[in-house]
Amino acid sequence: MGWMQDETGLGKCAANFVALTPLSHLRRAAHLFPERDAVVYRGFRKTYAQYFERCTRLASALVKLGIEPGDVVATLLPNIPAHCEAHFGVPACGAVLNAINTRLEADTIAYILDHGQARVVLCDPQFLPTLAQAIEVMEGPAPGVIEVADDQAGVHAHSDYMEYEALLATGDPDFEWIMPEDEWESLALNYTSGTTGRPKGVVYHHRGAYLMTMGTVVSWDLPRYPTYLTIVPLFHCNNWNHVWLMPMLGARVVCCRDITAKAIYDAIADEGVTHFGGAPIVLNMIVNAKEGERRRFDHVVDVFTAGAPPPAATLAAIEPLGFSVTQVYGLTETYGHVTECLWQDGWDELPDDERYTIKARTGVLMPMMEDITAMDPDCMVQIPMDGASLGEIMIRGNSVMKGYLKNSEATAEAFRGGYFHSGDIAFQHPDGYLKIADRAKDIIISGGENISSVEVEGVLMRHPAVLLCAVVAKPDEKWGEVPCAFVELKDGAEVSEADLIAFVRERLAGFKTPKAVVFQELPKTSTGKIQKFELRQIARGL
Repeated sequence: MGWMQDETGLGKCAANFVALTPLSHLRRAAHLFPERDAVVYRGFRKTYAQYFERCTRLASALVKLGIEPGDVVATLLPNIPAHCEAHFGVPACGAVLNAINTRLEADTIAYILDHGQARVVLCDPQFLPTLAQAIEVMEGPAPGVIEVADDQAGVHAHSDYMEYEALLATGDPDFEWIMPEDEWESLALNYTSGTTGRPKGVVYHHRGAYLMTMGTVVSWDLPRYPTYLTIVPLFHCNNWNHVWLMPMLGARVVCCRDITAKAIYDAIADEGVTHFGGAPIVLNMIVNAKEGERRRFDHVVDVFTAGAPPPAATLAAIEPLGFSVTQVYGLTETYGHVTECLWQDGWDELPDDERYTIKARTGVLMPMMEDITAMDPDCMVQIPMDGASLGEIMIRGNSVMKGYLKNSEATAEAFRGGYFHSGDIAFQHPDGYLKIADRAKDIIISGGENISSVEVEGVLMRHPAVLLCAVVAKPDEKWGEVPCAFVELKDGAEVSEADLIAFVRERLAGFKTPKAVVFQELPKTSTGKIQKFELRQIARGL
C-alpha cells in the first residue's frame, strides 16, 4: 500500500461515516423545499414541511402506542397519502414497514401478520372486513388496528378503531427521528406472491433502499422537481422504492387510488404528471382507452415499465401518444427494478420493428448493482452471449434482499454460488443485453424443443383484435407439452381460434404455434401480472 501502510487515525467516526438510509431524503427536503408541494391527492395537498411534520407525528404516535425499534407495523392501504407517510413515519420510529397486498384473501393476510408478528396495522375502511376475518384466524397475538379513512374518495371511517388523523394528533411534531445506527438494519418486509405455496418474507435494509433511490435517478435521468404518479402499488416493492426517492428531487407525488385509463390521463392533463412506473397491462390500458377517457397534454411522459416483458406492439402503439417507455426488470427480492434497456444512440435510425424489439429487451444492470448476467444454474458458468443460448438471470449487488425471514434454507438456496437466483430464463446478445425468454416454470418443452411463451405472446399481441394474451403449456400425449393460448379480445373485436393459430403460424415455426386458443378474461394480480398458474390448471383440463 506504499505510504498508506500506516492508517492510524483513519477510522470511521461521526464526521466521516453515516449509515445510508432513504429517510435522509425527506429530512433534507423539509429544509430545502418546505413550501413546495410534496403529496397531492384530489383536494389533499401538503407541502414538504407539512409532509415531514405528518410523518414525524406518525412516528411519535406509534412510539406512544408502544412500538419499539425492530417491531413490525403493517399496512392494508391503497396508494393514498397516508401510505406514503407510513413509508417514512414507520421506519422513523425504528420500526419495520410491512406493506401488505390489498388483494390477498383473509387466510394469507393472517399468515403474513403471524409470520411477521405485526404489532399494528393501518387499514383502509374498504379492507376492514377482510382484516377482521384474518385476525379471527390468526394463531398469534392480534395487532392493533388503526382505521385510515379516505374522505377524498368518499371512503369514510365507520368502526370503533382509532382513526388515522386522530392518531397523528397524538404525535409530537418535534419528535426526533430514530435513524439507523447500522445501514444493514431492516427497513421493510415484503411478501412474495406465494403462487406455489406460502409467501416468503423478503427483508430490505436501509442501505439497499438508499442505493436503489440513487441508481434510479441516474438510470431514469430524473430531473429536479418532477411530478410523479403512483401507479405501482405502494405494497409492491414499496412502489419500486420511488416513494423514498422523490423527496430527494423535491418532486410532487400524485397519489392514485384506482388505476384506470381516465385517472391516468386526468393526472397527466390536470397535474402535469411527468413520470410514472407501471406494468405492461397499464400501457395496454392507456393504448386502448376510450375516446371519452383520453385527455390532451403537451409534454412527453417518461415511463418505467416492468413485469412481464412488454410486447413490441404495445411499445409501438404507446409512444405516438406522448409516452417515452423504458423497459426495466427486477423482483421483490431486488427492491424492484435492477436492469434497464439503456438506449444506445446508434439505435435511433433503425426501422421501427427493430427499434421496438430492442426496446422490449430486459437490458443491462443499473448503477447500484454489481453484476447481472445469465448463467447455467447448475454449474454457475456464464452462458454464451449469442442471442440464443438460455440461462438463468443471476444478480449480485447492494439492492438485493437481506434474505427470507425465518427461512434460512430458502435464503441459502436463493444465494447459492454467490448470486441471487432469479428463476427467470433469458438469453444474452453479444453486447450483453439480456432478454427474458420465460420464467423457468413457464418454458414449454415440446418434443424436446424449448418454446418461449413470451415469444408466442409477442406475436399474438400484434393481431389487431387481441387486447391481452398468455401462453402456457398444455399436456400432450405425443409431444409432452404444446402451447395453449388464452386471449382477451378488444371491445367489439371478433376473431376465430383458427384465424389466430394461422396468424402465429405465418410468423413462427410450426412447433411454436398454439394448438388451442381459449377466449376469456385473464386472471391478474394486483400489479397487473397475469396469473399463469391458474391458466395452466385450465389447460390441463382441456
